[in-house]
Amino acid sequence: MGMRTFTGVLAVAGVLSLPSVNQAVAQDGATLINARCGACHEERADGTRNRISDARKTPEAWGMTLTRMTNIHGVKLTGDEHRTLVAYLSDTQGLAPSESKGYRYVLEKTPGVTDVGPTDSLTQFCGRCHTFARVALQRRTKEDWLKLVHFHLGQFPTTEYQALGRDRDWWGGASTTVVDELAKLLPLQSEAWADWRGKPAPDLSGGWRFTGHRPGAGDYAGLATLTANGKGGYDISTKATYADGNVEEATGGVVVYSGHEFRASLKGKNGASMRVVMSTGGNADTLTGRWFVRDNDVIGGTINSVRQGSEARILAVQPAYIKHGQTAKVTIHGTGLAGDVSLGSNLKFSEVSRSADSITLEVTADAGAATGARDVAVGGTSLAGALVVYDKVDSVKVVPDTTIARVGGNGGPIAPVPAQFEAVGYMAGADGKAGTEDDVRIGVMPASWSTANFDETAEALKDKDFAGKITGVGLFEPAAAGPNPARPMSTNNAGNLSVIGVVDDGGNKVEGKAHLFVTVQRFVDPPIR
Repeated sequence: MGMRTFTGVLAVAGVLSLPSVNQAVAQDGATLINARCGACHEERADGTRNRISDARKTPEAWGMTLTRMTNIHGVKLTGDEHRTLVAYLSDTQGLAPSESKGYRYVLEKTPGVTDVGPTDSLTQFCGRCHTFARVALQRRTKEDWLKLVHFHLGQFPTTEYQALGRDRDWWGGASTTVVDELAKLLPLQSEAWADWRGKPAPDLSGGWRFTGHRPGAGDYAGLATLTANGKGGYDISTKATYADGNVEEATGGVVVYSGHEFRASLKGKNGASMRVVMSTGGNADTLTGRWFVRDNDVIGGTINSVRQGSEARILAVQPAYIKHGQTAKVTIHGTGLAGDVSLGSNLKFSEVSRSADSITLEVTADAGAATGARDVAVGGTSLAGALVVYDKVDSVKVVPDTTIARVGGNGGPIAPVPAQFEAVGYMAGADGKAGTEDDVRIGVMPASWSTANFDETAEALKDKDFAGKITGVGLFEPAAAGPNPARPMSTNNAGNLSVIGVVDDGGNKVEGKAHLFVTVQRFVDPPIR
C-alpha cells in the first residue's frame, strides 16, 4: 500500500498554510487559479469559475483533483504550487467541522470500518467501487453532481456492466434519482459552511495533552508541543508513554486547512514516518483523530487531545477497568486537574502521585463494589463511564469482527497489508445473559491468538497453512504475493479465515471469533479510498 499517494497533497514541515485564508496563500492561490486553471475553467460574470466554484472538498480530495488535472489534462504544477492550491481551495471551498462528522474514518484510514451509505441506492451506486465516505466528504451543486456522474461513465465506461450495475438501468438511476439524492443530502450551499467560513484561524501554539489507544500495543498518554514556524504552519514535537512503559518520541511539521483540518507529518526517533489526521471539531482547545504509520496505515492509534491550561478536563482513565478482589494502579489523564477525586461508592484508593495533567491512584475493588461502568470525577470535572468494575468476563468480542488483509511483497512493489485484532471483554448485564444488548463493555484484554479455516472450502484449500500467521499481540501477517506452486493450480496465498482470541480470566477461558479475508494487493490506492 503506501502513503506515496499523499505526495504533493499534504505538506511536510515546509510550505504550510493557516486555514481562514492566510493572505499570502490567498493571493498566490488566486493567481495560480488564473494562471493554471483559467484556460479550461472560464470565469463567470459573478467572478466564480466553472466547475471549480461548484464544489467543496477536503484537502485530500482537492489534492486528488489537482493530481488528476496534471496526470490526465497536462496541467503543469510544481510541488509548491500544488500545495498552495490545496491550501487555498481547502480554505475557501472546504467543509465545516460538522460536515465531515461521521465520515472521518476514511481520512483517518481507520481499518475495519463498515462503510454504508444513508440509502440503499447510494450504497449500491456509489459505495460499490469506493467508500461512500468519499462521496459524503464533498459538496456540489445539483448540476455538478450530474457532471460527476457523466465523468464516471466517461472515465470508467465499464461501470454499467460491473456488479450492481449490469442488473439495472445504471445510467437511468445514476443520472436522475442518485443526483437528486446527492443534491439534497450534500448541497454546495449550507448554513454550516456559511457560519464557519471566514472565522479567524485558531492559534494552536502551545502544549497539548493527549491520550489514545494503539491496537496491539495498548493505551498511551503524552504531550505534543506546537510552535509557529513563521511560514503559516507549526513545528511539532510529541512524546507518548505507553502503559507498559515504552516511550515514543517524534518531530515534524503541521498544516491546518479549513480552520479545523489538522495534518502532520512526523518522524519518530525509531525512524518511523507517521501521518496525523485530526480535527478541532470547531473547538480550538480540542483535537481528535488518528495517527498511522506512513507506509502501513493499519498500524496506528486514536488521539484525544486538549490544550494545556484550558478548561479542566478528564481525557481518559488508564486502565479503564478493575476486577473484584484486585488492587491496581489507575491513572486519570487530563488537564487542569484539581480537587478531590471520586470513583463512586465502595472503591478504596490512595494517591500515588498528582499533577495538573495526571493523577495516579492505587485502587482496590472489594466484593462490595457495584459492578458496571462508573463516572470518574476530579474537582468539578468528570468523565462518564470512565472506569468499569467487573466480577468476571462473560463474553469476548474480537474486533474488528470482519476485515481484510492483503498479500504482498515477494519482490513486488506493493507491501503486504496486515490486520490487527483485539479481544474485548464483556460482562453480562442486568438480564444475566451474555451476548445481549445490555452487556457491559469491560475493555481490551490480553489474549492468546490463533487462526482456523473459515469453512469447508477454506479447509479443502488449506487456507490456514498458506495465507499467513498471527502474532501474540493479534497482528495477522499475510503471506507473500504471487503464484504458489504448492497450492492447487498454483494459486496465490489468499484465504478465508477465522481469527480466534481467547481471554484467560483467572482460569476461565473465554473465546471470541472474527472473520478475516486475506486477499490480493490494492493496486490503486488513492488518498481517499
